[in-house]
Amino acid sequence: MQLAVTDLGGERGGEPVFSGISFTVEAGSALLVTGPNGAGKSTLLRIIAGLLVPAEGEVKFLGGGEKWDTPAAAAHYLGATNAMKPALTVAENLTFWSRFLGEIRCSVDDALEQVGLWDVGHLPFGYLSTGQRRRVAIARLLMCHRPLWLLDEPTSGLDRRSEARFAELMRGHLAEGGLIVAATHLPLGLDNTQELQMAGRA
Repeated sequence: MQLAVTDLGGERGGEPVFSGISFTVEAGSALLVTGPNGAGKSTLLRIIAGLLVPAEGEVKFLGGGEKWDTPAAAAHYLGATNAMKPALTVAENLTFWSRFLGEIRCSVDDALEQVGLWDVGHLPFGYLSTGQRRRVAIARLLMCHRPLWLLDEPTSGLDRRSEARFAELMRGHLAEGGLIVAATHLPLGLDNTQELQMAGRA
């Protein structure tokens, strides 16, 4: 499988943010997207995820067959917010996502155990700390299989132990032939990576 981005341009609020972005990410590898705030890192991820329309260029996901014929179909998107309802319990939130996404790989309890939160399933999501909320959002990635992980500052709010645990989970995803595109200001502890430095437009 391969993610192929060709001459991509993105806009924010009708104004151009970047243009001429091209890269490929092969199965088992990761692309780290770096650059200053406002350079368009989040916009790039949202375009790949199918949440925004590109101003120019194209994004393709190759080798995914009929099931994952587009980047949007092939991707998990972990944005700056965690996409959970504060009033619902952790288990209710994750159960909703597993039913919505399909391709279930493990139970809620198993996913929470993998992120070190085996005992919070009964709690309302809104009761959790910032770091715990991020770890629950990461658990969503584990429950339902998608080959492409799109991660926007994925370690935001995590302590060092949780960062190390997440690095291990990402390495496992890559070892299974997955792909990762991550916008980050910090190293993620991955080996097989390339880097895209975005400067934005003056």
